[in-house]
Amino acid sequence: MRQMHDAGWLHSHAWVLMPDHLHWLFTLGCRADLSSTMNRFKSGSAHAVRLIDPKTAQVWQAGFFDHGMRRNEDLMTVARYIVANPLRAGLCQQFGDYSWWDAEWI
Repeated sequence: MRQMHDAGWLHSHAWVLMPDHLHWLFTLGCRADLSSTMNRFKSGSAHAVRLIDPKTAQVWQAGFFDHGMRRNEDLMTVARYIVANPLRAGLCQQFGDYSWWDAEWI
């Protein structure tokens, strides 16, 4: 995710990696459309996982679910909702206790 951000594919605002899925709030860059960007991320990250553990089966499901933000939605509010997912899922007791998240404002 950091490589895609640094390479201009997107601007990452917030993310949380849950045990079985990823929530990621970003603004697309001008390099590609959403499908191409997600394909690049999923193939690159799956390759990296398999370098660590070659026995790893499928890393990501086919396709993805997206939600385009409306003008009246606040990025920071959505980011807070995203990074609070582990707390709501019972994976931690306090907001900062979960390790697999980041947000540019928090």
